[in-house]
Amino acid sequence: MAGSVLTGAPSPRAQAGQPGTGGPAPAGSSPAPGVDLDTVTIPELQLRMADGSLTSSALTAAYLRRIEAVNPRIHAVLRTDPTALRQAAASDARHRRGTARGPLDGIPVLLKDNVNTRDMPTTAGSLALAVRPPDTDAALVTRLRDAGAVILGKTNLSEWANFRAAKPTSGWSAVGGQTNNPYVLDRNPCGSSSGSAAALAASLSQVAIGTETDGSIVCPAGMNGVVGHKPGLGLVSQDGVVPISAEQDTAGPMARNVIDAALTFSVLSGGETSGTGSSLSAAHRPARPGTLRGRRIGLWRLPALGSQVDALMSRTAERLREAGAEVVEVTPPHQDRLAELEFPALLSEFHRDIDRYLASRGGPRDLAGLIEFNRTHPAERTCFAGQELFERALAAPPTTSPEYRAMRAELTNLSRRSIDATMAAHRLDAIASPANPPAWTTDCSRGDNDVIPSSTPAAVAGYPSLSVPAGFVGELPVGLLLMAGDRQDGRLLSLGAAVEHQLDAWRAPRYLPTVGQGR
Repeated sequence: MAGSVLTGAPSPRAQAGQPGTGGPAPAGSSPAPGVDLDTVTIPELQLRMADGSLTSSALTAAYLRRIEAVNPRIHAVLRTDPTALRQAAASDARHRRGTARGPLDGIPVLLKDNVNTRDMPTTAGSLALAVRPPDTDAALVTRLRDAGAVILGKTNLSEWANFRAAKPTSGWSAVGGQTNNPYVLDRNPCGSSSGSAAALAASLSQVAIGTETDGSIVCPAGMNGVVGHKPGLGLVSQDGVVPISAEQDTAGPMARNVIDAALTFSVLSGGETSGTGSSLSAAHRPARPGTLRGRRIGLWRLPALGSQVDALMSRTAERLREAGAEVVEVTPPHQDRLAELEFPALLSEFHRDIDRYLASRGGPRDLAGLIEFNRTHPAERTCFAGQELFERALAAPPTTSPEYRAMRAELTNLSRRSIDATMAAHRLDAIASPANPPAWTTDCSRGDNDVIPSSTPAAVAGYPSLSVPAGFVGELPVGLLLMAGDRQDGRLLSLGAAVEHQLDAWRAPRYLPTVGQGR
């Protein structure tokens, strides 16, 4: 198996530290004087690489040291790429020649382990896919490589992106075990992009790639106190990404700040010219968030997430009003019907799309074979005891059936009307809501507390959404989810940068063993 597998016992470096007490980065983890891995941005890194005071090799080595020291506490990174330092050295040579390829040249990136890489295993967390790497990279990985990014490694995820068991435990996979929330280690990181979010919270990479069908980028981003951007459907190629549904799936960037997410999205979507000689001027300009003055934001409160989250939303609204935004309360329509229809449609789509993907890989060749594999491999049943969703998908109506087609047509119509009508009625720039509740305790016997409806309208509509840190309930982060209309990713990221600047809610995790009581 290619790469260094990092899910075993804690390293001597980690044991020599003070697990559960947080504190500064491990000794020697800074890549250069004045560079703080917790807070540095891509534009700042590119300025340093351009003037020769920082190299990609030093930056990559610093992240590799930090993974070695910190990852045993949180189990976020499955494996590192053994070629990472060679990739970094090639970037350094380009920077010396003045032929850097753009803002991601030399920047370390972690990939969720459902994104195909030709030189490392891609498992979706399942032992069924751990036989050999895919034959080719996913299209988005090709874009990252062409832009000069350093592929640092692969992150753990909720197995099969949380689409296997009726009561899954987010962050668990048979390949990687359980990912822990860096803020409080017995709390859940949400899923399915659990490892990508937890790794960023722990500053194990500059950026990471997640994937979402409904909530799998924005919930873990919120629960781990980082930024997650779910792009509009079709803006990032899904070729070579383990699927759930072509009608909703998208990969997207995750980062510790909005500017890094925006720069990464530009590469993923083809908006940033890559290739020898392209300008770094955009990366070199410091990010200046736009004003909130005159912006209209609709606040969707979701009181079911609890009084503490609702109080945080009230404080957030007041902070935005102080910056000149107009905040009005809204309730997008059709949510009950969306909840009723979405899951049955996804079952049909999953059967179609996973059969197509499995046919391109070693291991089980279709969903029926995958179900049989899990029945005969006890390690696949240590936390996700069941595979009820697989079994229901196998029996679901085909996507050629009138029943399915009617469901998906109604879903698309209602979800888009839900956002479009709300934004038009109130003349909004975005709809805002809590991205997550405070993290629940991880418990395989119980599964997730996963009533998080805020991601559904944008996910089903194929519209963009963005989670930025909003604050904390005790020690646990809560994100603010922003949604906008079709193909409004750029405007949403600009607004998100302004909101991020005003809220200034990020703080480093402390790796506490536990806090108080919590479901």
